[in-house]
Amino acid sequence: MIHIKEIHTKQEMEQFVSFPVSLYKNSPYWVPSIFKDELKSFELNENILKIVNVKYFLAFKNKDVVGRIAIIINQTEVNELHKRKIRFGWFDFIDDIEVSQALLQKAEEIARQNNLEYIEGPMGFTNMDKAGMLTDGFDKMPTLIGLYNYSYYPQHMEQLGYKPEAEWLEYSMNMSDIGQAWNMEKTAALIEKRYKVKALKFKNIKEVLPYVDEMFGVLNTAYSDLQSYVPIEQYQIDHYKEKYISFIHPDFISIIVNEEHKIVAFAITMPSFSKAFKKANGSLFPFGWYHLLKAMKTNNHAEFYLIGIDPDYQAKGVTALIFRDFYNNFTKRGIKTVETNPMLAENKKAQQLWKTFSPINHKKRKTFRKNI
Repeated sequence: MIHIKEIHTKQEMEQFVSFPVSLYKNSPYWVPSIFKDELKSFELNENILKIVNVKYFLAFKNKDVVGRIAIIINQTEVNELHKRKIRFGWFDFIDDIEVSQALLQKAEEIARQNNLEYIEGPMGFTNMDKAGMLTDGFDKMPTLIGLYNYSYYPQHMEQLGYKPEAEWLEYSMNMSDIGQAWNMEKTAALIEKRYKVKALKFKNIKEVLPYVDEMFGVLNTAYSDLQSYVPIEQYQIDHYKEKYISFIHPDFISIIVNEEHKIVAFAITMPSFSKAFKKANGSLFPFGWYHLLKAMKTNNHAEFYLIGIDPDYQAKGVTALIFRDFYNNFTKRGIKTVETNPMLAENKKAQQLWKTFSPINHKKRKTFRKNI
């Protein structure tokens, strides 16, 4: 018999966070988060609490935890964007259809109580959180902003009457293919001259930080025409500036400005930390820090996280400057392969950026929807 319990205490939340550790203990591909950071991420700040209502549940079978789910109502999405949906996230379960069904029935029940029209997930609190579940690429390790789940997850969704909604694609490429695609130095020089743009050079990350707010402004403008895109708010920008960008080496950031010194394109990348987090096994101590520092200094794989181009400069080739700088920096660092961030399948413009480099679509993920 499956028992679904809403959780409230710190001890119960620790069970919630640690459940995937036991679920994926034999998987060579799943990458654990740092346990303390993951636990802290559920201590929502006042900005998120203003717009989000969330309940957490664990599924028990014979007193053992066999599943978990977070059920979320994003008030901005419901009231301002008029999407009358309830989200579910942090959705993990053993390969037992009764478990996944019981967890989703709880989400459907709360949706009806709040007069919402449909349920969609997996999703986070906001659109800056991870979304979707893996539907292809189960033999690949995720990026730091990627995710991993067993192949039975989407099978359960379909059996329970859920239909695919949004889809994201991820691509991998060899640096040799990027280098052979075209004469980047010559092309970048032509673009610089024709459109009076240039790539900024930075000595350290402190010089980058004053540009971060404007970078996210470009991102909001670039993706505003996507149906599923929700603009990034200032408190989210501040969070990512503090948690991620402050620790990135300038070699992994590219900013292109016009003659008025306004940002027209940018990209943020990082060396891959997936294997390092796997070795850290959920803790920075005693040796977790060593694996992360080693991955930052010596790595043969890099990951694209964000890339944005002002609509007025799209299709003008300004990405040639970005790829030129990254190619030179990555080659210097011994990086052999690169991987894109997840891109919405509907975002053809983003996918177009990579087609010259012989990309391989090696992962797919989807959210699933059911009308109430």
